[in-house]
Amino acid sequence: MPMPRPPKRIKTGYTIPLVDLHTVDAEMLDVERDGKATGEIVVRAPWLTQGYLHNPAASEELWEGGYLHTGDIGTLDPRGMLTVTDRLKDVIKTGGEWVSSLELESVISQHPAVNEVAVIGIKDDKWGERPLAMIVLRAEHTATVDDIKQHVLRFAEEGHISKFAVPEQVRFVDSLARTSVGKLNKKAMREQLA
Repeated sequence: MPMPRPPKRIKTGYTIPLVDLHTVDAEMLDVERDGKATGEIVVRAPWLTQGYLHNPAASEELWEGGYLHTGDIGTLDPRGMLTVTDRLKDVIKTGGEWVSSLELESVISQHPAVNEVAVIGIKDDKWGERPLAMIVLRAEHTATVDDIKQHVLRFAEEGHISKFAVPEQVRFVDSLARTSVGKLNKKAMREQLA
């Protein structure tokens, strides 16, 4: 039976010839190619940069393990189709798992009272990091911290996301920090909370 068209269309795609692409864990070991297990996307190809000009330390980090580290997180399905799920700097490393901030934002944004949401990781002595959700509510709507946590927990119980994704903290704010081009500025948000 052919794969439904919409799910296939939202995927990033297949590699082209001469590209060696993998999704790997922190030890540079391939993660499962099941379309679910996430890992950092690393790649080799003849045309990729060899490094940064006048910055050998950054070049060494870029090519650690013999592959260029893209800074993206993704999954590969059994046929080798890639789906980019997040940026490494925006992934929350909690309890030995990677939680996608984008996936968690998508879940939270489905709550009827939520207008906008940004999720960032905050330091945690026990788990390394925990998710913190900053939420702008819709006009004329209300929600409590517990409402949001229960909403996310339902998605976790249904197996859509990890239970580690349920945010440790939820903050209701009037607006979210943005870059000059209007994108969410998670770096500024992290600095503001530090």
